[in-house]
Amino acid sequence: MKKLLSAAMMAVLLSGAAAAGQSSGAATAQAAQPFEAGTALGVILEGKHTPMSANVKVYGGVVSAESCSYDPNRKLIMVVNRGANQNEAPNDGFVSLLNPDGSVHTARWIGVNRNGLVLNQPFGSGVHRGKLYLADSDGGTADGAPRVSVVRMFDMKSGAPAGEIRVPASAWFNDIAVARDGTIYASQTGSADGQTAMRIYKVTPSGEASVLLDGAPLSLPNGVAMDNDGNVVVANMGNSSILTFSPQGKLLRTEQAAQAGSDGLVIMRDGTKYVSSVRMGGVSRMRPGRPAELIATGIPSAASMCLDAAANQLVIPMNPNNAVAFVKLK
Repeated sequence: MKKLLSAAMMAVLLSGAAAAGQSSGAATAQAAQPFEAGTALGVILEGKHTPMSANVKVYGGVVSAESCSYDPNRKLIMVVNRGANQNEAPNDGFVSLLNPDGSVHTARWIGVNRNGLVLNQPFGSGVHRGKLYLADSDGGTADGAPRVSVVRMFDMKSGAPAGEIRVPASAWFNDIAVARDGTIYASQTGSADGQTAMRIYKVTPSGEASVLLDGAPLSLPNGVAMDNDGNVVVANMGNSSILTFSPQGKLLRTEQAAQAGSDGLVIMRDGTKYVSSVRMGGVSRMRPGRPAELIATGIPSAASMCLDAAANQLVIPMNPNNAVAFVKLK
């Protein structure tokens, strides 16, 4: 017994010495690099830090939020959180509810537990007839399972799952828009090297999927929205073009945002479009027949935004910044 105790004590001493050596080495490595504090939120343009404009307010309480939608009945903002990557923690997506002032109403409305819930890594969102539509996917996990697009629906009163539509032809939908008749239009952003096609998919209410648009003039298509005439509006991330197509896929109009790299897209009743640039951090206002103008700048990773109609403000998820920006409209 005495010998065992001595051996155990020796092991502790040896492990402690090893740990001390590791700590010393780590401290030396850390000492070789100067300490760097984080900078105020903004974007880097041409090597220069550009701070957010004074009319932008940012609130946290979200995790890698990609999009949001507005609940007009409760006057709450539904923020869609991607959570962890599928290959890190599958089924980790959730939806938060925020008040119009940015404070948290419900931290995890959909996703407080995983009982009966599958919500892996949701991106775009839309609202139609009392349901919240989310562009989600299955697969993409650490075991190498292929990724497949799935549009998941949730009841906006209870938050309960309310159906899903799988689209095996697409690995990943970025944004979605839902027409008055329930048809879903979804962007497959693709890749600049052409390895993944740049497409807009059309999914009928019965779940039949087809490719509506493939290739140019799409250039990394990102945001999708329906205009007041029932046309499909697509925001290109690869350039500054904002494209309007008929439901049959005919190009009707090409407009230019004030910045390239578009993501979020909000269309007002008077036809004014607001476009956020996930790459350059600005929000463009595009009034019919007038050049685009920047109304806010310096918002890092300005993603798929929504309109808080009651408060007349844009709500802009900021992806890896784990925060949401608010821009009051005048």
